[in-house]
Amino acid sequence: MNKPKFKITYNSPVILTFMLVSFAVLVLSWITGGKSDLLLFSVYRSSLLDPLFYIRLFTHILGHSGLEHFVGNFMIILLIGPMLEEKYGKSRMIIMILLTAFVTGLINVVFFPGSALLGASGIAFMLILLSGFASSKSGELPLTLIFVAALYIGQEIMAGIFAADNISQLTHIIGGVCGFGFGLATNNKKF
Repeated sequence: MNKPKFKITYNSPVILTFMLVSFAVLVLSWITGGKSDLLLFSVYRSSLLDPLFYIRLFTHILGHSGLEHFVGNFMIILLIGPMLEEKYGKSRMIIMILLTAFVTGLINVVFFPGSALLGASGIAFMLILLSGFASSKSGELPLTLIFVAALYIGQEIMAGIFAADNISQLTHIIGGVCGFGFGLATNNKKF
């Protein structure tokens, strides 16, 4: 009787690499007492002459304020991301992650000049809304997607109004809007 052989595979290179690099950044943050996050892995308004400002518009998604923040984001990303990476491909996944990072970073800098933004929650929300399109056909808008969008974005709007926390609900909403936009574009073969 042959025993089944299982092989561990690196099944989702973009998502897994994103998670591993983010974990390395978290360890670096612990080692530097958070200085690395401030220098490279959080985005905030600074001089346009500072070359690191432009890098931080993208790298802020790698930084996390602690292990709980990291785990909360990557539980969602690891659950949904591999399926979407398989459907949309590595190149599109990288583009969607980088565009979402740029848009959320830029909006934070423009509208919240006194605060820094770090973490992958915008990416998590992008993937959540994008997942609603995963099984749809061209030209369709799934009812489940409409409910997911209403629930997640509605929850973030309510939290933004009533919660006094350090969570950027606007980043979640913008990430979700990016995911919805990417879903529409790929569903209509425009991306």
